[in-house]
Amino acid sequence: MLFISILFSIEGASQVGGESVYQFLNLSTSARQIALGGEVLTLIDDVNQPIWNPSTINPEIDNKVSINYSSYLASINIGSFSYAKLISRRFGTIQTSIKYLDYGTLIGADNQGNETGDFGASDLAFSFGYARNLPWTNLFFGANIKLINSSISSYTSFGIVADFGVLYYSPYKNYSFTIVARNAGRQITSYDGTYEKLPFKVSLGGSYRLEYVPLKWYFTLDNLQHWDVSEPNPSEQTTDLEGNITEEEIGFIGNTFRHFVIGAELFPESAINIRMGYNFRRAAELKLQNVRTFGGISFGFGIKMNKLKFNYAYSKFHSATNASTFSLQIDLDKR
Repeated sequence: MLFISILFSIEGASQVGGESVYQFLNLSTSARQIALGGEVLTLIDDVNQPIWNPSTINPEIDNKVSINYSSYLASINIGSFSYAKLISRRFGTIQTSIKYLDYGTLIGADNQGNETGDFGASDLAFSFGYARNLPWTNLFFGANIKLINSSISSYTSFGIVADFGVLYYSPYKNYSFTIVARNAGRQITSYDGTYEKLPFKVSLGGSYRLEYVPLKWYFTLDNLQHWDVSEPNPSEQTTDLEGNITEEEIGFIGNTFRHFVIGAELFPESAINIRMGYNFRRAAELKLQNVRTFGGISFGFGIKMNKLKFNYAYSKFHSATNASTFSLQIDLDKR
């Protein structure tokens, strides 16, 4: 309880959606994570997972490197590079990563809509993480420090954030669970002198491996720092004969489900894995009336070949919008 109190005291004002800067910090670049719904927090053997949950840093990811790339929405390119190294059995393992997002070429315009020329925009984050096992327990405590640089045309912003996580994990148990607080920090310099909030998030995650079936389930309760994440879907609003518009009403149950993300991995310990996930909030906010969009669904697979592991994910956002993500993980200790 003390840990939870500390997490909530770090960031008094919490944000959801697009109400803050550096939103790219909450975009996953791992194909495995995206295929499982995009919010998984307990991938113990994945060198990309510490970007989202530093308490998963452990010797199992030692000397592994991962390169990730996604052609995101509206021709936005996003990718990352991750690496972990076991310093010593006594000291433990560290993990570093670089994450970037390139918005491509954008068209500038003044207040009257007159074009003023093209400009670019990009985001970059460098992170360093470390975790320790509490002696004689199955508890792991971890933290990340992230340095952020963001630019929009000639405007730039620099920031620093931290992630904190606590993980319960044992290789002899079928289950694990964790609590993570992400993106607690501030802007060091702002774009135009106005300092904005950061996308602070608190999430609870877990996983369960079935005993007699090669299937592992994952679940995440997201955005616990801000319970009301209900956002009316414009396609669900109705208009009467007098032109009065009634927006979608979202009750307690509907809002609760928007915190859930679930995923399943078939053959999790084999050379070939099949994965599927479902993000309830994305599905609710992007659905269309009388149209089956399959929004919120994601799926993918992984293929392991000696020292290499290739992961692919396909995520559906809208009836006309989807994204593919590719990850290549290399175990540098294998020949």
